[in-house]
Amino acid sequence: MRKIIFIPFMIFFVNTFSQEVKVSGLIKDNTGLPLEYANVVAINSVTRKLASYSVTNNIGKYQFSLKYNANYILKVSFIGYKTISETIEVTESSIDFEKNFILNKDDSQLDEVVISYEMPVSVKGDTIVYNADSFKNGTEKKLGDVLKKLPGVEINDDGEIEVEGNRVQKVMIEGKDFFDGDSKLAVENIPSSAIEKVEVLKNYNEISQLKGVMNDEDSMAINIKLKEGKKNFWFGDITAGGGPDERYLVHPKLFYYSPKNSINIITDINNIGEIPFTRRDYFKFSGGFKNLEGTGTALNLTSDNLGFSLLQNNMANEIETKFGAVNFSYAPSESLDISGFFIYSGSKNDIEEITTRDYILDNLTEETTTSSVQDNNLGLGKISASYKPHNNFQLDYDVFFKGSEQKESSSVLSMTAITNNSINELKEDTPFSINQNANLYYTLNDGHIFSAEVQHLWSKETPFYNATLLGLGENPSVVVLPFSTVFPYDTAQEDYGIHQDKTINTHKLDAKVNYYNVLNKTSNLNFFIGGTNSKQHFDSSIFQTLDDGSINDFSEDTFSNDVTANFLDIYVGAKYKFVTGKFTFAPGVTLHNYTYTNQQLEEKQEDRQTKLLPNFYTNLQFKKSESLRFNYSKTVEYPDVNSVAQGYVFNNYNSLFQGNNEIKNGLYDSFSLNYRSFSLFNYTNVLASLRYKKMNNPIKNSLSYQGINSVSTPINSIVTDESLNGIFRWDKTMGKYKVNLNANVSWLNNFNLVNGEITESESLTQRYKASVLTNFKKGPNFEVGYQRAISDFTNSGTKNTFYTDNPFAKLEMVFFTNFSFTSDYSFYNYSDDHQTLNSYSFLNANLYYGKKDSKWEYRAGVKNIFNTQSINQNKYNEAFSTTSEYFVQPRYGFLTVTYNL
Repeated sequence: MRKIIFIPFMIFFVNTFSQEVKVSGLIKDNTGLPLEYANVVAINSVTRKLASYSVTNNIGKYQFSLKYNANYILKVSFIGYKTISETIEVTESSIDFEKNFILNKDDSQLDEVVISYEMPVSVKGDTIVYNADSFKNGTEKKLGDVLKKLPGVEINDDGEIEVEGNRVQKVMIEGKDFFDGDSKLAVENIPSSAIEKVEVLKNYNEISQLKGVMNDEDSMAINIKLKEGKKNFWFGDITAGGGPDERYLVHPKLFYYSPKNSINIITDINNIGEIPFTRRDYFKFSGGFKNLEGTGTALNLTSDNLGFSLLQNNMANEIETKFGAVNFSYAPSESLDISGFFIYSGSKNDIEEITTRDYILDNLTEETTTSSVQDNNLGLGKISASYKPHNNFQLDYDVFFKGSEQKESSSVLSMTAITNNSINELKEDTPFSINQNANLYYTLNDGHIFSAEVQHLWSKETPFYNATLLGLGENPSVVVLPFSTVFPYDTAQEDYGIHQDKTINTHKLDAKVNYYNVLNKTSNLNFFIGGTNSKQHFDSSIFQTLDDGSINDFSEDTFSNDVTANFLDIYVGAKYKFVTGKFTFAPGVTLHNYTYTNQQLEEKQEDRQTKLLPNFYTNLQFKKSESLRFNYSKTVEYPDVNSVAQGYVFNNYNSLFQGNNEIKNGLYDSFSLNYRSFSLFNYTNVLASLRYKKMNNPIKNSLSYQGINSVSTPINSIVTDESLNGIFRWDKTMGKYKVNLNANVSWLNNFNLVNGEITESESLTQRYKASVLTNFKKGPNFEVGYQRAISDFTNSGTKNTFYTDNPFAKLEMVFFTNFSFTSDYSFYNYSDDHQTLNSYSFLNANLYYGKKDSKWEYRAGVKNIFNTQSINQNKYNEAFSTTSEYFVQPRYGFLTVTYNL
């Protein structure tokens, strides 16, 4: 079967390229030096359309293919040089040939080359410009559909943009921020029809004064240039639809851009499983805020999310979503810019899951069936102001806030060989945080630059947890009360209700002052001084509700917390950056003075330390588009207040946590080696990276198990943990084909304390992916690929291996002029070393109808055509392995209508 599919594909592939002649040559200036990134285009002399193009490489070489039986005009251009043209004829008897060109300088053309045709790809300094229409085939609906077809650009599994292996940090439209801090909203919502150009900004730095003195090689941004008809006018679309079983979708999107202001409005209300903004998106959404760089300190202020269930693959048994977002910018003057956004996301999720846990130590198996209803109301916003009266001064202020109301109620049936427990759980939380940031940048002259940065975070969390064990009085032989030896339960009850209240208050202030001494064009010194001051307060209590509604208050100190934790870090440091030949070096060192205290139960613990933390960066720039980078840093990690609170805290019905007030910091050594190469000459993108971390005295959890019940306590491990991660990516665009190869291998070796004994755990996770994507202007286009994931986990000599094989395919086609069709298919085979444990597949399809000049478009869609009921997942840790069956939405169809403004 594989050969039947493969042979016709290869015949078609070879035949496509055999009907063309290859033209190549060198582009040099009149002194004989090669010109890199010169543009060479071939224009059909009859149709006047662009037939092919090339961008020269570092030796000035260009190369492209032309079809037989046509005359072409070759045009060669480069900024600051006179454009030259020459006509060639290609016949059926033509063979591959070379054509060299010499360009002469043109002092009247120093800024840019004015051309009457659109280059699909061009380079201007650190900016790569893609002409969007050159990559469209008519089926695109949103920005992401365009980006995945561009050389060197990829949409990762989280829906975020990556360029040459680097995650894009900022997306802009006409130079204005689009929901700063997340590229996923841009990928899913910017209409493809409005996009004229996609500009990739390499070595991006928002602060022009600091460009060149910092290491910005991995910093990427994208700017979207709009078509002329979309500027100074409202544009967007409004979609509404529905289907059987009360399915509905309402999705308006409105955009307005002018030189002075902009506004974007996105709304989405649906129950067809299309999730515009998940809980995971909410928690990782940074609003563009970053920790102050180069300090070498990690203070882990963890969020208490109570273990709320996360959607698997953005699926659930039932999902209802409400989403609304506004992004704006306003420039009252040339020196002042004001911008911001507000986002609301509400969802109701029904989650059903069957889980099997195999406990290693006791050779015990637990099967749980969980049904949960989750209500989430999430809100966040940001307002920013930037004042820049001239190029030597800039003042920025940002305020970013998050608030949410989260609730999850669950019914859990837990069964082992000897127990049968039915538990109702309720989790609630209303966290809120405000993050403020003020930055000042001042350039005294070419040799002296100053910056001052201040950040303040205030957050408050009030998580509530309730677990009620049902029917103990009726079935005492099979219903076992968890932690009966820990808590002073009133045992004369039919049902056992445990409640837990918690409050966590955090104030954190960071400040840093930098001085950059620019010695010459190739070197600079950076001196800095700063500090971090954090204060946290943690309260908690646990109590039992009785059958008559009264309360059994556990008054002992071990069942409540009243803890204050303070952290102070004062540091000074220096870094020297210099360039010599193809090398850039940036060694640095930071001296820290740490004070960490926690106070509880009328006892105060204090730890003072002084640490000298080195860091080192080097970059070998083989050529403009190829580099090898090495990074080393030593980091000190301190715990937050949750880790030192000595009173018991429930994680869930069979898991307790107890802090350790004597815990110390961990010390980590991190090494990374990254190779990147991106060639616009042959459209090949290569990324290879290795990351190694050695964790000395790491903060770990000591676990104590009794059956399926566990108590965890943080400790400083006396054994070193290690991790190694390797990534390889290769993609190449060959005419209308884009080929991708990806590999990701992660190894982790760690030691854990389980029931008082040190156990060694080793995990090896391998993920491989290969795919081919076509992009023909006419005819069907497809993407076919194959993914394989291998998970090995070895614990105390016991090894488990699981495999997930995932072939996938996507189809896009335009037919009968006004119709388009898209579909995507994925098959999953989940197995171990002995047998297939489960296999399932998903097929979705959409049929669109819309006339070329009409503002209306109609869609008929079907989700989960095969009516797949559930998916699988496996996890491991030092105590047990987990296999779960997770139920998803059934098959359903819907109709939508879209009006384009």
